[in-house]
Amino acid sequence: MSGSSIVSDLSNIDIVVLAGGLGIRIQAVLGDTPKLLAPVGEFTYLDLLLDWLQGFGARRVILSLGHLADKIVTYVDEHPRAGMEIISVIEPEPMGTAGALRFVRNQVNTDVALVMNGDSWIDADLAALCNAQAHSETAGTLLCVRVEDAGRYGKIEISDNGRIAGFFEKQPDAGHGLINAGVYAFSKSAWDMIAASDGRSLERDIFAKQPDCLAAFNAGDVPFIDIGTPESLAQAASFICAANSS
Repeated sequence: MSGSSIVSDLSNIDIVVLAGGLGIRIQAVLGDTPKLLAPVGEFTYLDLLLDWLQGFGARRVILSLGHLADKIVTYVDEHPRAGMEIISVIEPEPMGTAGALRFVRNQVNTDVALVMNGDSWIDADLAALCNAQAHSETAGTLLCVRVEDAGRYGKIEISDNGRIAGFFEKQPDAGHGLINAGVYAFSKSAWDMIAASDGRSLERDIFAKQPDCLAAFNAGDVPFIDIGTPESLAQAASFICAANSS
């Protein structure tokens, strides 16, 4: 987008947090507590997530909710944040990540919007990600990080022109590699692509079928954690604390 202004923070970027899943992998630990409200040290994961976003100047966050949504809505209402508008959108039935985005699209007002999974924390520059998309000709830009065990997540391949060349399924012993960190900067054309599809999964049904529409933002070896398993949730407090102090 030639002529686009520089994105220096997230003050004019709407952020959609996808948090409607059942959290089956971690249900035995959390019981009837939704994953966003999972305890991480003295805080909930939602507290840490919103702190992280406010650190980039974020002012407007849209929570895409489903399972146990009422508990999250109550928590948000009881813990307002100065300078941040938090909008809760509850899907009427499980819709998958792509369906959830179609459902919340009319809440998104900015030319570039950030979309992120609600169970991942990445010590990467989100404003730089959005700035890259603002000056890109692609529908969206995917935040990639390098991890020791890419097999747990599935590898990403990047082409010579900086676009996503392919998504590869989870494979044991895949070793070191780039993965999809679950954070996207979207232009309006990305929302149009999602609206034109009836697929449920953003990754499998839309982007995996036309990966070249996405640019890659390689954040390198930055701290990354997915709190979706009991083991990673147990590590989250010390992990995020260490990342914040580095």
